[in-house]
Amino acid sequence: MYKRVRLKDTVEVPPEHLADVTPQRVKRLLQDKLEGRMDEEVGSVVSVADVHDIGEGTVLPGRAGVYYEAEFDAITFDPSMQEVVDGEVVEVVEFGAFVGIGPVDGLLHVSQISDEYLAYDGENQQLASTESNRTLSVGDSVRVRVVTKSIDERNPRDSKIGLTAKQPGLGKHGWLEADRQANTATTGAEGE
Repeated sequence: MYKRVRLKDTVEVPPEHLADVTPQRVKRLLQDKLEGRMDEEVGSVVSVADVHDIGEGTVLPGRAGVYYEAEFDAITFDPSMQEVVDGEVVEVVEFGAFVGIGPVDGLLHVSQISDEYLAYDGENQQLASTESNRTLSVGDSVRVRVVTKSIDERNPRDSKIGLTAKQPGLGKHGWLEADRQANTATTGAEGE
């Protein structure tokens, strides 16, 4: 879920910019420092928005820059447990598919895609059902639920988000539409 949050952080203003300690300069420094970073409390910082307050500068021994605490608004993305999100398959591997949800990727393990057996087709970068003609490929749109989340602040690339598509209303968008049409046809035939 995307949120706008008020945060505080400290930035180092290098000596060559000390005459220009403006909200715009501090915003650029905060953007360089924080955007793309994962935090357990706020999630992934997507964008630093408005700088509201810049504190007094602090000089540290042996450091050339001056440190300023700033209060600012940021746009963050933090998927909640059990949240349903739409995403796009960005990579298919033997054990599942990585799905881009906002600025992060989650793993849709092969066991969480379908009740059908899915075989990995490395040549075509897809998972294919042996029972039906359903496939899951890079670029496919999917609706998934967040079922696990482990954020590593020190190394955001090691953060893990687990997804499932094995619940009603979840899965590849094309499959969902086909299921809706099949249910409509079945319901219509039963009513005759």
